[in-house]
Amino acid sequence: MKFGKRLKQQIRETFPDWRDKFLSYKNLKQIIPSSLPSLSDGSIECGKSEEEFVCLLKCEIEKFNAFFMEQEEDFIIRNKELQQRLSKMIEKWGPIGDQESETDYKDEMARIRKDIVDFHGEMVLLMNYSNINYTGLAKILKKYDKRTGGLLRLPFIQMILEQPFFITDPISKLIKECESSIDAMFPVAASKKKRKRGEEEEAIVVTGGVVFRNTVAALQTMQELRKGSSTYGHFSLPPLKLPDSDFFSSFQLHSPIAII
Repeated sequence: MKFGKRLKQQIRETFPDWRDKFLSYKNLKQIIPSSLPSLSDGSIECGKSEEEFVCLLKCEIEKFNAFFMEQEEDFIIRNKELQQRLSKMIEKWGPIGDQESETDYKDEMARIRKDIVDFHGEMVLLMNYSNINYTGLAKILKKYDKRTGGLLRLPFIQMILEQPFFITDPISKLIKECESSIDAMFPVAASKKKRKRGEEEEAIVVTGGVVFRNTVAALQTMQELRKGSSTYGHFSLPPLKLPDSDFFSSFQLHSPIAII
């Protein structure tokens, strides 16, 4: 699939209020001249064209940074709130509840499970947001240099690698913490053992299927963007290394989680 179509698909499958935060790939393509004297000629026309292109690129990067940092800050706050909810629930009812409070315990656990799974999904979507916008920038810079004979790609990529929207380590850490909580609350590993003994596995039921479906699509896109190939090079994203999580594995490969 061509990148432009993949980007449109991702925009269509993300949250409505995220859709205008992605790369304006079509607009950038439209201002790249189809034919222009080499920039080495020093023509005024070339200089104006490059100035317009660079200005739009910088505006796009500022947009990415503002949105990414806002989401990152929100995720840090939400993670603390979820951990506090878990701690209060365990403090109130114990790690597995008791007979007198079994119904209330299960109801609250179900609500927390849903919130954690949705939270995990949104963070994966933000990782995908970073990946796909970086890939789009690298591709559009390559197109510009190829058509104009310019040399924008290398210095711009070096600058992009230092931008907040590209530095995803804090989000990766939150994702791992979230997966640890999910692994503790969802008995995926135990279910695998049951399958080996021939026992029937119960599906985990998760409400809010839109987030789940969007997250699966995002994971597939990240794998496609990052997987090594004969065209892998300096400007490509590194291969995707997924955390060693039972839940994450089931998320990827025909998850037993049912969406209602």
